[in-house]
Amino acid sequence: MNQHIDDIRSNELMAANKELAFQHKEKEKRAAELGIANKELAFQNQEKGKRAEELGIANKELLFQNKEKEKRASELGIANKELVFQNEEKEKRAAELGIANKELVFQNQEKEKRAAELSIANKELLFQNQEKEKRAAELIIANKELAFQNEEKEKRAAELIIANKELAFQNDEKEKRAAELIVANKELAFQNKEKEKRAAELIVANKELAFQNEEKEKRAAELIIANKELLAFTYISSHDLQEPLRKIQTFVTVILENEHANLSENGKYNFQRMQLAASRMQQLIEDLLAFSRISTTDHKFEKTDLHIIVEEIRADLKDTIHEKNATIKATDLCDANIIPFQFRQLMYNLISNALKFSQPGIPLQITIMCEIVKGSKLNNAKLSPEKNYCHIVVKDNGIGFEPEFSERIFEVFQKLHSKEVYAGTGIGLAIVKKIVENHNGIIIATGELNKGATFDIYIPAS
Repeated sequence: MNQHIDDIRSNELMAANKELAFQHKEKEKRAAELGIANKELAFQNQEKGKRAEELGIANKELLFQNKEKEKRASELGIANKELVFQNEEKEKRAAELGIANKELVFQNQEKEKRAAELSIANKELLFQNQEKEKRAAELIIANKELAFQNEEKEKRAAELIIANKELAFQNDEKEKRAAELIVANKELAFQNKEKEKRAAELIVANKELAFQNEEKEKRAAELIIANKELLAFTYISSHDLQEPLRKIQTFVTVILENEHANLSENGKYNFQRMQLAASRMQQLIEDLLAFSRISTTDHKFEKTDLHIIVEEIRADLKDTIHEKNATIKATDLCDANIIPFQFRQLMYNLISNALKFSQPGIPLQITIMCEIVKGSKLNNAKLSPEKNYCHIVVKDNGIGFEPEFSERIFEVFQKLHSKEVYAGTGIGLAIVKKIVENHNGIIIATGELNKGATFDIYIPAS
């Protein structure tokens, strides 16, 4: 009976030993898995250490999780040591089957507890790994956000550099403007002083101008008196002087016609001389009247085509032009702002003068040209540089004159030739000059003996 019980106990002990060996192998597997898990955990801890500098708030959370894992690993190590100690105790107690079986039951219960704890630990480790993956994903997102923020910071830094350069440039410009303003203020102060000087000079000038105005008023009053006297002279010239002159001419003509046979040759000659003298006197009176009218006629300017004036004069002097075998060439004549009546007299005098002083045997050529020129290009102190002028040229190939007479020919009663050679009173060109002056212009005569004369007229274009 005892032998049978011993056999049962021996079989049970063998079965228990096999179970214990199996469990021991399972524990070794679990220990190997735990070693791998520990290595993985150590690797993760190293990775956590690397990421520790990159993490902020996430690193603290991971550090807390690592500490929790280390606690779990420590507990697991203690459990493994306990399990090894239990295995050793089980081997010692193997001989004492009864107590060993009870202990084995207890240990199995403990193993189940530890297995449950290990399962919980594995679940916790799985949860932690999932949390790590979440933290890793969050870390990737955070890193991307950080990279984006860094890019934005770099953009802002570049913009800040550009803004600083712009600000520096603006500051330089402000300094330049400030320097310019200082110079401008000095210039303004200088100008103010100059203005004060000019104001003082203007006061003096105004006083001088007032004095001149008073003198002008006096002269104007004197001119009114002179004009009245001139009108009286004109009336006398046109009536009182011409009436007896016409009677002299009439009586001389009657005597020469009716008493021709009774007169001696010397008497005829003297009466003819008297007739010529009366004609010259009549011409002189008419020229003086023309000159006086130019001084007193109202100045009414009109835009006039110079071609029309030249053609009218050509028609008036048709016979003389034919007699002198002359040609008048008028090219590029423009419209001019003139006093038509006076300007026709001017052109008539110049053309008739050219016909009078033509060279015998040489066909006369008269050229009339016109152009608009700027006063600044004429280099003449009498002309305004800002104004435009109508430049009229009347040129001929007649007998001309010596250059030293270029001013004298415009004086009243000045003649370069005797009345026996060329008839006239010497007033024609004086009238021309007076008309040009009435048009606020100038006339310049140039000539060379036997090579013609040129008259340059400059009057304002508008």
